[in-house]
Amino acid sequence: MENGTVYSPTTEENPSPGRAPRRGLSSCCSLHRLSRLQRAFKFTELLLSLLAFISEEVVSQCTMCGGLYFFEFVSCSAFLLSLLILVVYCTSVYDKVESPKVKLSDFYITASTGAVFLLASIIFAITQDKTPAECAAVVFGFLGSFAFIADAVNMHLAKRRDSDMNKPEAAPKTALTEPLNC
Repeated sequence: MENGTVYSPTTEENPSPGRAPRRGLSSCCSLHRLSRLQRAFKFTELLLSLLAFISEEVVSQCTMCGGLYFFEFVSCSAFLLSLLILVVYCTSVYDKVESPKVKLSDFYITASTGAVFLLASIIFAITQDKTPAECAAVVFGFLGSFAFIADAVNMHLAKRRDSDMNKPEAAPKTALTEPLNC
């Protein structure tokens, strides 16, 4: 049984030009797990929460600082959580964790972040001193919270569509014209 053809190597030494190995950042990061709409939502959430945080950090003084501090914490947390979810979807971590658990965690994180971000934006809008930096932070906060909420609604609707498509259709009921025991 010392036949060399039976035990030939299982990998190709020189892959064809269409299958060149991925190099650099593309070897560890891929966005193919997210649809185009999901990618748009995730990057919009990331950008708006970052802009809200930066705009809030520019504020130099405040009279009622409680709303500002709460908004600061929430906008920074929203940015970090959206970055974390994007990293999980784009790297090999997604393959190591079960897909339904990642999607469920993404839904709960996105929905709760959107709700808390909206609350923080409302509180900050009420307690702000109307400086341009505060107004910009409030606008980015509301836009970011609406992006998080819209993403959560989109995920919920997609899950419902998937569950409706996976349901077996009910067989049409027909009237029996013949007895069963003939």
